[in-house]
Amino acid sequence: MSTSTIGAESLFISACYCKPTQRTPIWIMRQAGRYLPEYRKIRSQVDFLSLTKTPELAAEVTLQPVRRFEMDAAILFSDIMTPVEGMGVEMEFSPGPVIKNPLRTAEQIEELRIPESGENAPFVAETIRIIDRELPSSVPLIGFAGAPFTLFCYLVEGGGSKTFSQAKSFLFAEPRLSRIILEKLTEVMIGYLEAQVQAGAKALMIFDSWVGLLADTDYKAFAYPSVCRIIESLDHLDVPLIYFPNQGATLLGTVKNCGADVVGVDWRTSLSVARNVLGPDIAVQGNLDPMALFASKEDLESRIDDVLREAGEEAGHIFNLGHGIDKNTDPDRVAFLVDRVRERSQRNL
Repeated sequence: MSTSTIGAESLFISACYCKPTQRTPIWIMRQAGRYLPEYRKIRSQVDFLSLTKTPELAAEVTLQPVRRFEMDAAILFSDIMTPVEGMGVEMEFSPGPVIKNPLRTAEQIEELRIPESGENAPFVAETIRIIDRELPSSVPLIGFAGAPFTLFCYLVEGGGSKTFSQAKSFLFAEPRLSRIILEKLTEVMIGYLEAQVQAGAKALMIFDSWVGLLADTDYKAFAYPSVCRIIESLDHLDVPLIYFPNQGATLLGTVKNCGADVVGVDWRTSLSVARNVLGPDIAVQGNLDPMALFASKEDLESRIDDVLREAGEEAGHIFNLGHGIDKNTDPDRVAFLVDRVRERSQRNL
C-alpha cells in the first residue's frame, strides 16, 4: 500500500491515505455527464465515442463539474471500454457498449492483442495532459479503468445486461479460456493505468461494476487475482489506488487484502459496517444512494448526515454517491449536497 505525500495540500489525497483532514472531501461518480446542461450542449454536437476520443472536448467535459461545484477531485471523462479497442475488439455505443463479435471461441481469445501502454488510446494521455494544466493543484485528477472481470462480462456477453448470464455461464463452462481473457485484460489495464499516471493523473480508480454477480469463492478464483496483480504492479507509481467492487458487500472480507488504499462502497452497505470489515488502514469512499438526490431537501439533509455519521470520526472518508449520478438529477441538488457535506464535516484539527 502506497504512502505517498503527492498533493499534500489536497484534501482528497490526504483522505485516501487516512490522514486527518479539515473536512470530508467530496466528488461524485459520473460527475461529468448528462445531468449538466453544459455537458448536454457539447453532446448535442458530437457523439459519445467521438467525445471520448477528442482530447480538447474530453478535457472540457472533465473540468465542467469542478468549475461548477468546486469538487475536491476531478475524474477523467472516458469509458471503461476505451482500452479494449486497442486489443482488436470492435464495438459501438448504442447507447451502451455493443461488441460486434463477442468472445466465445479459443481462436478469438488467441487473437486478442496486448498493445504497448503508450500505443493504447493515446488520446486519453493527451486529454490528461490538457486537464493537468488546467486544474488547480489542490484538485487532483483521478484516472481509471474497468476491472478485468467487469470488462470480461461485456466482451463475452456482447453488451450490457442485468444478469450477464452468457458471460457467467462461459466463466463456469470454460474456466481455462476465461482465465486467458482475464490475464490479457489484466496486462492491458496495467499498462493503460500506468500511462495515465505518466500523463499526469494523481490517483487511479478501478471500477468493478459487475463483480457483485460472483460469490466470494468465485471472486477469489477469477476476479480477485486480477485486481491484486493490477494494484501490486502499480504500487511503484506512488499514487492512491481506489477499488470499487459494486454490490460487493459479501466480498469485503476478501477485498481488504487486495492492496487498495481506498475501497468504494455502494449504498447497500453502511460505511460503519464496511469500515469494521476493512480495518482502520483502508479509506472508504461513498455512499449516498444516487436517488436520494430526488428526495426533499429535508430528507436529503438527513441522508447526507447519516452517511457522514456512519463514516465515523476516523480519518479516511471520501464522500461520494454509492454509484453514478442519474442523468435526470437537478444540478442544484448536487450543489446542495456539496455545500451540506462541507458544512457538516468541518473539523478542528
